[in-house]
Amino acid sequence: MSGAALGIEIIFVFFLALFILHRYGDFKKQHRLVIIATLLAWYLCFLIVFILPLDVSTTIYNRCKLAVNSSPPESSSNIIIINGSYPSSAPRKHICSKPWSYIPDGIMPIFWRVVYWTSQFLTWILLPFMQSYARSGGFSITGKIKTALIENAIYYGTYLLIFGAFLIYVAVNPNFNLQWNQLQTIGIAAANTWGLFLLVLLLGYGLVEIPRSHWNGAKRGYLLMKTYFKVAKLMTEKADAEESLEDIMEEVRKVNESIKYNHPLRKCVDTILKKCPTEYQERMGRNMDDYEDFDDRQNNYPSEKSLVKLHKQVIYSVQRHRRTQVQWRILLEQAFYLEDVAKNETSATRQFVHTFQFQESENRINRYFYTPTVEWYWECLLRPWFYRILAVVLATFSVIVVWSECTFFSTKPVLSLFAVFIQLAERTYNYMCIEMACFLTIFFLSICVYSTVFRIRVFNYYYLASHHQTDAYSLLFSGMLFCRLTPPLCLNFLGLTHMDSSISHKNTQATAYTSIMGSMRVLSFIADGFYIYYPMLVVILCIATYFSLGTRCLNLLGFQQFMGDNEMTSDFIDEGKELIRREKRKRQRQEEGENRRREWKERYGNSREDSTRNRNVHSDQKESSFSETNATVSKYIRSNGRTERDRIELLQDAEPLDFNADSVSDDPLDHPLDSGRYQPGGRYLSMSRSRIFDDV
Repeated sequence: MSGAALGIEIIFVFFLALFILHRYGDFKKQHRLVIIATLLAWYLCFLIVFILPLDVSTTIYNRCKLAVNSSPPESSSNIIIINGSYPSSAPRKHICSKPWSYIPDGIMPIFWRVVYWTSQFLTWILLPFMQSYARSGGFSITGKIKTALIENAIYYGTYLLIFGAFLIYVAVNPNFNLQWNQLQTIGIAAANTWGLFLLVLLLGYGLVEIPRSHWNGAKRGYLLMKTYFKVAKLMTEKADAEESLEDIMEEVRKVNESIKYNHPLRKCVDTILKKCPTEYQERMGRNMDDYEDFDDRQNNYPSEKSLVKLHKQVIYSVQRHRRTQVQWRILLEQAFYLEDVAKNETSATRQFVHTFQFQESENRINRYFYTPTVEWYWECLLRPWFYRILAVVLATFSVIVVWSECTFFSTKPVLSLFAVFIQLAERTYNYMCIEMACFLTIFFLSICVYSTVFRIRVFNYYYLASHHQTDAYSLLFSGMLFCRLTPPLCLNFLGLTHMDSSISHKNTQATAYTSIMGSMRVLSFIADGFYIYYPMLVVILCIATYFSLGTRCLNLLGFQQFMGDNEMTSDFIDEGKELIRREKRKRQRQEEGENRRREWKERYGNSREDSTRNRNVHSDQKESSFSETNATVSKYIRSNGRTERDRIELLQDAEPLDFNADSVSDDPLDHPLDSGRYQPGGRYLSMSRSRIFDDV
């Protein structure tokens, strides 16, 4: 099993990152480089979280083996090494066996070095450049690269300034001789300092919001009111997105009409048109005359710079409009379902009844196991209790994290609960318990931090929307945040468990992950100051999140947020409820129409098919009889004269007469019968005013 656990987790984490990325990104429409870069960033960050517990168990085993090899047999009679170097002949008290997930020496340092520096290259160099490149409105690769370099000049300059400040501090300090290893440590410390600053902010929000969201998930009335609020708020955003798209499409239409087919900038206009929705492309294509040449003296043509700006606006507006449309449909389904849950809670039959039935082809397997009875028991009885129990468990973990963040620097006595759990398992060398404790700890920390990244929204520039509605800019930005937050998250975890020698102050073997960070003693005010006391601010952030101070501040600034005791929230809830009623009535009318059409088809479909079949069978006979009739009529007219002609003319007047015709037509029988029943002006041939009044 040596190294097998590492290989299994590498494969599992890859498919996990691919699954999550598929939920938020669109593999068909987005550029492959964007997908690959985001997938690589997410994959490396998730990989660090899953592999670090294996590194901890391997390090504990190596410490045990090192302690036995460096001491005489008399002093190590209480330890046995299985598959190790020390024989097990003397009486011993504890077992120091090789863990099932043991990773051979030399693999983990190389693995962490590749993963860490690749993620740092992504977050500081490649992903910011690709962000600007993806959002650029340039029409050529050179133009997009130029725009990306200009936009990132300030970005790169800021971080070079921070790194330069640390470099000057070390160079001026006479206690340090500046070497390559120390220079590398300075860069790592600068990156981790910035990442730790963001980490504490996101962690303080997630530690409170995640348990509270699950507790509120058990309140049906609360969820329904919040959904009404979201519907009203999304309706405003949806209308704004539609209006913005109409304005942008109007500008595109003007540019499309002004720049003709032989203009040098016509290729740029065609590129913009390809990014427009299909209905707008068809509308603009019908109104364009490509045979008109351009004339520089008569028209004021837009410049290439203005077309680049328009191209960027089109990309942003189309993506925003598509996202709001999809979110609107999803939110409507959620509101309808919550209303159904509220109605079915008092059901005596204990069978869940939906207002709108699901399509049989889409949920056949699901509906086979998830019957209406099972659905009623889960939604109306079991699910609220499950959410309450889960919220209590998550709240307990949050309290433990907050306590450990404030006390992890204390080594005598050990106050960090996570360090206590690891040390208790280390005494008996129970590697399974060590790995499970490490995994649960770092997994919960990762959930609190990463879920905040998925929830956070910076206006409309950064927004991770599910159901494949996230744009390239937001995907790349999320990958950049993950790569920036994961290394300080892992260092914070090692500090909480006292696996970091700079925290535990023990001269023991460090983990392979800590070894690539170098000795943080080069910057003592960072190692002994910022890394120790700054995480304590998580207490203040948790208190602010518990009392919703951030939500109240956003409300004061004009950004509407859901608050139960706010008049503005009540207005939004009423508006959302009315919107849901309107959409429900519209959906019901559509379903009633579809049911009527289905019943009509089932009732009269067979007879219609029989009549169609009979028409096809006798079509040849009808055509031959029609030609024979025409010949007979023409012969009858020639032989019987004017009186029979008038009689035939009166028999053909089956349609209403037009007494307001502009002109009098000729005798219809003078025209060939194959010419049809209508004149070019649209009047019936049988409506000849002269012949009718002659007969009268």
